[in-house]
Amino acid sequence: MKCWETALVSWLFKWYSRVMTSKDEKLYIVMVGLPSQGKSTIAYRLKDIFTKNDIPTRIFNNGQLRRQYAPAQDSWVAEFFHPGNIEAVKLRRRFAQINIRRARKFVNTMGDVAILDATNVSIERRKFIEDSLDDHPILFIECINNDCELVEMSIRDKIKAPEFSNVSEHEAIDEFKKRIDYYKLISAPLGREKNFIRMDSLHNRIIEEKLSDQLPLYSRIRDCLVTDVVKSLFLIRHTETYYNVEDRIGGDPDLTPKGLAQARALAEYFRHRRISYIFTSEKRRTIQTAEAIRSLQQNCSIISLKEFNEIDSGICEGMSYDEIQKVMPDVYSARKADKYNYEYPGGEGYNSMKERIKIGIKKAFYLNRKSDNIMIVGHRAVNRMILSHFLYRRQEDVPYIYVPQDKLYHIVATQDRKLFELKRYGKGR
Repeated sequence: MKCWETALVSWLFKWYSRVMTSKDEKLYIVMVGLPSQGKSTIAYRLKDIFTKNDIPTRIFNNGQLRRQYAPAQDSWVAEFFHPGNIEAVKLRRRFAQINIRRARKFVNTMGDVAILDATNVSIERRKFIEDSLDDHPILFIECINNDCELVEMSIRDKIKAPEFSNVSEHEAIDEFKKRIDYYKLISAPLGREKNFIRMDSLHNRIIEEKLSDQLPLYSRIRDCLVTDVVKSLFLIRHTETYYNVEDRIGGDPDLTPKGLAQARALAEYFRHRRISYIFTSEKRRTIQTAEAIRSLQQNCSIISLKEFNEIDSGICEGMSYDEIQKVMPDVYSARKADKYNYEYPGGEGYNSMKERIKIGIKKAFYLNRKSDNIMIVGHRAVNRMILSHFLYRRQEDVPYIYVPQDKLYHIVATQDRKLFELKRYGKGR
């Protein structure tokens, strides 16, 4: 048999085997939720995990069809999504039908998992999907995010799309919020469906679940939903400041000339790595470091999160450790005895900042949709807490994690891979 004949027979065998695969080994996943609730982030995360494990998966996004085929002058306007707009309702239902048909064809030929990525918030729409996809099991996943600040940030990101290019930012935000309000008019939570998961998409927490069928991949899906998946996190401490030179804590100092040079070296280091977002604290030193890095990136945004602000030193803000030891010996000795749990008078400690750092991490992961690379420019104590989120450390050891200003941490944490490395940037790396 000739080589091409052998290859053809092999391909036909694989194709036949896949077509004849038991229906119980194939699955439809239907995303549910209002706009800016994290549906697409979850969908792409699932697709990535399945694909890496040789499970053919494809996402079918209704919004992409709308942007491709709906009249550009109408489809971004909130009224296009009003449930009383009969013509628009028909058009959006048509887009849903197209993707349902494509998903069914995919699963019954070369694919195993089809993910329908759309709002699907109405009972009527979900019933339509169930009736149309009756050949394999369906798992509905509803995403819920009640953090108003994060939803606002997500909206500001979504209006960067080309469909809003001809209107002002204010008008685009207003229209998008109206769109959400119109979806709320027909929205109903999951409950009657046979198989579903309702989850807090910010905190990766399962709120409610129901499983009537033995679904393939369910344990892997559930594990993915509750796990922080980090393909590539670059954790950087701000570069040198005037307070660093004077050994003072807290405050809001600027970078020194050396610090600015270090920031430029960081920018060169990341010049050929795509960074869509740089998350910082609200302090000047982290933002100045990030601005240098952004200067050599394309379409990179800096997002300042209060959750990443340095530990609040209370009455000790702006003091050096020598000054604290001399002027407030009781504070110095008490903190030295239990550095993790001690709180500065009028301020906070490592333990009390733990929850806000955790929220900051969740927000960064939630907002970072455009790139596999996530970058956080933080502070020494903040970065120690972020590292402790991924590395096992006894509480008493966290305040002593090494966080230099001339190196950066690179972290990968997925279901299949764990990597922690400290890398030097600049000359001699």
